Amino acid sequence: MITGTTIARRVSSGGPACRSAHPSGSGRPPARGGAVTRGHLPRRTFLRGLGTAVALPFLDAMTPAFASASKPITRVAFIYTANGVIMSDWTPAEIGAGFTFTKTLHSLEPFRDRLLVLTGLAHRNGEALGDGPGDHARAGASWLTGVHPRKTQGADIRNGMSVDQMLAEDIGRSTPLPSLELGLQDVRMVGGCDSGYSCAYSNTVSWSSPTTPLPYETNPRRVFERLFGDGDTTDPAVRAVRARQNRSLLDFVREDAGRLRAGLGAGDRRKLGDYLDSVREVERRIQNAERRDDVDLPALARPDGVPPTFEEHVRTMSDLIAIAFQADLTRVVSLMYSREGGNRTYRSIGVPDAHHGLSHHQNDPERMARLQLIDQHHVAMFAYLLGKLRDANDGGGSLLDHSMVLYGSSLSDSNAHTHDDLPAVLAGGGSGTLRGGRHLRYPDRTPMTNLFVTMLDKLGSHREQVGDSTGNIEHLSEL
Repeated sequence: MITGTTIARRVSSGGPACRSAHPSGSGRPPARGGAVTRGHLPRRTFLRGLGTAVALPFLDAMTPAFASASKPITRVAFIYTANGVIMSDWTPAEIGAGFTFTKTLHSLEPFRDRLLVLTGLAHRNGEALGDGPGDHARAGASWLTGVHPRKTQGADIRNGMSVDQMLAEDIGRSTPLPSLELGLQDVRMVGGCDSGYSCAYSNTVSWSSPTTPLPYETNPRRVFERLFGDGDTTDPAVRAVRARQNRSLLDFVREDAGRLRAGLGAGDRRKLGDYLDSVREVERRIQNAERRDDVDLPALARPDGVPPTFEEHVRTMSDLIAIAFQADLTRVVSLMYSREGGNRTYRSIGVPDAHHGLSHHQNDPERMARLQLIDQHHVAMFAYLLGKLRDANDGGGSLLDHSMVLYGSSLSDSNAHTHDDLPAVLAGGGSGTLRGGRHLRYPDRTPMTNLFVTMLDKLGSHREQVGDSTGNIEHLSEL
């Protein structure tokens, strides 16, 4: 298993990155009694053992005695579904509160009060603008940038900085990982993928600069090790030691956790136990995925740790996002359910057709019905993530209360390759800056980037412009 590792920072003697779980640094547990004591725990508290460190979720004991409640931390996630959607089954008929959830969105109904359905937003820079074919590449490239990418298959790619990376520069500086870029399909960043456009445009939505696309990580095992330890050495001696130590990462910190638990109130002990159980569950799933026999899968090379089904893959990634947010290891995540032009099939829901091919449905009702099933299935997976965030306590609310989670696509009608009236759902309370329960319709062709500027402002990350933005949008937090 994982040994001799830290959460993104190596444990060393001294230094703020390796604080003990005990605020005094003496190795003694905090004072017994209530959950809130004068000797409160620091927010960046780690459990340690045998060179391993595990960050904790927010506990009541991290609140100073007699101190007023601090401003909640807001996390942000961007969840992308490629190849457009069937808009007639996506868009609610009613505007404002009390709208009826559509067939595609119905699995989100339990989160109504923390949900905004946004229509009328567009990405004009996803359109051809004289460049001819290549809408899928432009869709992926423009979703978080609002920039028209340079049409090239060579090294001279050019796009714009994406909004998630703007946030990584600002709110991401106070966490071990400024951002996480995740995906569920194989990815390559060189060569051509769509009508003369580089694969970099189709295969990521995150750009740290106009010339630097950020490839996403598809392997949950590597994501877990990035969060909870290095674990990427090829040293055979280290690997042999790890194989012999067939026990969980958390076994190394059991003793330290026991000392900490003794000084916590009942509520915090429950939170600590639930959190450690959730970490162990994710590790168990990843280990099970690595032990699976892939005999029933297509003869494709799979990185170790990638689950054999889309559903298991997206749930494991969602669990990792929730844990990373809960432990404040990162506050910014992007996740691509599918890359633009991707041809995954969905036999588990009775759709054997390749996704991209099916998106060119030629208005055939049977093909459109199968594409709608994929749209609905993706939304159900998104609902799973929202459930994990809703069920995670974050001190004065849930993770969902203290998050902004944007789900959508940069194409609406995939058959016509349209980049206006895009599907978009903004979930979460944004630490009090969002008021859900509504379907908001904006004037046609309102730049999607106006939403990004507004989100940035609410997060204290002010930018004069994002891509082709023309200002802010209204009504996210008021009538």
